[in-house]
Amino acid sequence: MKSTKTLPTLKRKSSIGKFIYTFLIMFIIWIGFTTSFEPAELITGVIVSLIIAFFTDRIFSCCGMKVLRPHKIIYFVQYFFVFIIALIKSNFDVARRVISPDLPINPGIVKFKTKLTNGFARMVLANTITLTPGTLTLDAIGNTFYIHWIDAVSDDPKVAYKEIAESFEKILIKIYED
Repeated sequence: MKSTKTLPTLKRKSSIGKFIYTFLIMFIIWIGFTTSFEPAELITGVIVSLIIAFFTDRIFSCCGMKVLRPHKIIYFVQYFFVFIIALIKSNFDVARRVISPDLPINPGIVKFKTKLTNGFARMVLANTITLTPGTLTLDAIGNTFYIHWIDAVSDDPKVAYKEIAESFEKILIKIYED
């Protein structure tokens, strides 16, 4: 029996800004992996990056070139440092709990709402929370996040938001919501 369903076709709905942004990101990744500035490597990287950008810019990039504006790059750097500080603090916290098993842990699932409206920004927030030891994003439904927290100090959504996501979200709003 033949199926009458067909796969949906992906329409080419993109902008030149998204294409250039995707190309630049792919080319930077190429250079990072090859660590070579030989002309043959660079030419190959340009060709491969152009091909990848052509096929993926509509799904890979949310914002195009507007996220590469100078003030947003400053926020990216700020976000990086805020993330690194949170990463170090949470690593020490989890390590302390492993070394001292008598420390109380209070695992729990908390939920909070985010102010982020951009889906890509919400994805970045969810991944940042997951990359920080002691927290794991279980689900993000719309603007509601469900987080497993190794030491849930409160089940109040406002407290959970403040402890887990507020510092990240403030910067993500400046990067993706403007």
